[in-house]
Amino acid sequence: MANLLRAAATWGLFPWRGYCSGGTQGELSKGFVEALKAVVGSSHVSTAVAVREQHGHDESMHRCQPPDAVVWPQNVEQVSQLAALCYSQGVPIIPFGTGTGLEGGVCAVQGGVCINLTHMDKILELNLEDFSVVVEPGVTRKALNTRLRDSGLWFPVDPGADASLCGMVATGASGTNAVRYGTMRENVLNLEVVLPGGELLHTAGLGRHFRLGAGDRSSQALATRLPCVSPGSRKSAAGYNLTGLFVGSEGTLGLITAATLRLHPAPEATVVATCAFPSVRAAVDSTVHILQAAVPVARIEFLDDVTMDACNKHSQLNCSVAPTLFLEFHGSEQVLAEQLQRAEEITQDNGAFHFSSAKEAEERGRLWAARHSAWYAVLALRPGCKGYSTDVCVPISRLPEILVQTKEDLKAQGLTGAILGHVGDGNFHCLLLVDPEDPEELHRVKAFSELLGRRALALHGTCTGEHGIGLGKRQLLQEEVGAVGMETMRRLKAMLDPRGLMNPGKVL
Repeated sequence: MANLLRAAATWGLFPWRGYCSGGTQGELSKGFVEALKAVVGSSHVSTAVAVREQHGHDESMHRCQPPDAVVWPQNVEQVSQLAALCYSQGVPIIPFGTGTGLEGGVCAVQGGVCINLTHMDKILELNLEDFSVVVEPGVTRKALNTRLRDSGLWFPVDPGADASLCGMVATGASGTNAVRYGTMRENVLNLEVVLPGGELLHTAGLGRHFRLGAGDRSSQALATRLPCVSPGSRKSAAGYNLTGLFVGSEGTLGLITAATLRLHPAPEATVVATCAFPSVRAAVDSTVHILQAAVPVARIEFLDDVTMDACNKHSQLNCSVAPTLFLEFHGSEQVLAEQLQRAEEITQDNGAFHFSSAKEAEERGRLWAARHSAWYAVLALRPGCKGYSTDVCVPISRLPEILVQTKEDLKAQGLTGAILGHVGDGNFHCLLLVDPEDPEELHRVKAFSELLGRRALALHGTCTGEHGIGLGKRQLLQEEVGAVGMETMRRLKAMLDPRGLMNPGKVL
């Protein structure tokens, strides 16, 4: 183990660039490029500057750091061959999905080969009776739910962007439905992973699609809808949870080439409600009270006054410019009426006004489309500026405290920003507008982000609920998990990737 750690540290500090002609980044040897083409075909390899730059950044403000080449494998066998080829020659490997990340996770900080997995876009297996599906990495969440439309099932994890499902696994994504259905961690049953040297791993065993735990909220909801299915059925306690190791690994341990996901019964009926509040604290207190009252809300989203103003302008809404909750309930018509009434009583006890509800699919879709377009709506408030998004998550009991303080911090530091998030989980986001040509403003944004992350840690929360660590939060991760936690992660990384070539510079 000690030798592996020393080797990993050496490769991290002095990465071998012998695969480059002349030893400089951006100039892969002709022989190496030809070897890539021999694996995937000439039309599926590019060293064009524009293509490389497109694959060197995500939606974050981290500057573009392009790879030396981009390849598009068509199947898992090609991915395995590419990984073995790159690893044998000391070439960094950067997995790429839809590029919708927010922490610089696809930046090629040491050059190398970007493996774009979007051409692998098949739904490999659909098990309706077992509530599971196997997808390749190019399948997006919208494409999956379109395929499931007439099946009576759906996949509820919804981060907003139409991200690739395996990319969502890699980043441990969450979203608006997590309060009822869980995050990716609770909805991944098995993974097919190409390890750095090209070996193929099935984290729960080849072809298996059981659950790794029982008694969670999603299982209980499923058992309620389907009496023949018990929450504790189809589970496993066999060995280490290798699946969980790769969920949230951000491409640093291997390339995810297939994911077996848990599906859920589509709700019989759905109703959405909105209500405005006189203050941030009143809105968040209502969230806490709704959860404490065991109202089985499916979505509960917070949007501050800045966000509501932006959404009104961008999506032609006519909502109050005030701290607002968007709520959604799933169930039978009778159950929904009871849930809606209870939620309205709780919110009115906290001073809510303009409580309204909608059952029609068109109106519900319009409201959630506005919520999902909040990023672009906020950007439009200050044309010419860039958006910087950060997120944290805290225990529900501490949510009112940190949200109120965050709002005050934005004002105190003179920053233009909006607050919104999946407050049913204690998770929220700050969308900050910044002039990229203003170093002083950039410094204030960075300082604010670090302050927010450390405040969340002080309240026994986490520095990121769903965006991941990437390039931007490595120091905060160290403060969160401590020296022993970081050393354990480094040992795991060194065992699986001793040369440090899998998405180098991220997480650790």
